[in-house]
Amino acid sequence: MKSIVVFCGSAEGYNEAYMEAAYELGSMLATQNIRVIYGGAKVGLMGAVADGALAQGGEVIGVIPHFLKTKEIAHEGLTELITVETMHERKMLMNKLCEGVVTLPGGWGTLEELFEMVTWSMLGLHKKPIGILNVNGYYDALKALNANVVQEGFLNESFAKSLLISDSATELLDMMHNYTPPAVAKWLTERTT
Repeated sequence: MKSIVVFCGSAEGYNEAYMEAAYELGSMLATQNIRVIYGGAKVGLMGAVADGALAQGGEVIGVIPHFLKTKEIAHEGLTELITVETMHERKMLMNKLCEGVVTLPGGWGTLEELFEMVTWSMLGLHKKPIGILNVNGYYDALKALNANVVQEGFLNESFAKSLLISDSATELLDMMHNYTPPAVAKWLTERTT
């Protein structure tokens, strides 16, 4: 992979481990010559990812809606900062620019970005690996929900397994490099086979 989108919070969180993991991920991606694409902010985990990559001489592209840029949260030290009009346009462009997705801890916006990319994958709109870096057990509840959605018959197990989750950035990137997208159709059920 030559480029990865990183979704993460614009807040720092209460545990220092979140900021440290974000900075280390950015640094790791840069040392592997993987371009970082992210939301363009200088604050929170977003800023830490960018700063980690930039400190290693990495390429960092930010994609930020105009209304957020005017709130003065845009990172001015990036390789490139692209301004778009809407949040949806931001996600569409980030998807177009990337070959994979890593999600760090974050709030509703981060989860919405993750879920949209997962949904697009299920619908066959892309075949990119989607990873979650489970820092400090942050996504343990999501792992349980993912299993429950399968157990209750709302998700094929192959799609549940295609959501790559690890508490190690090194392991997660290895999983992403070796990713094979599910070959099962989204609507495949016992009745349609």
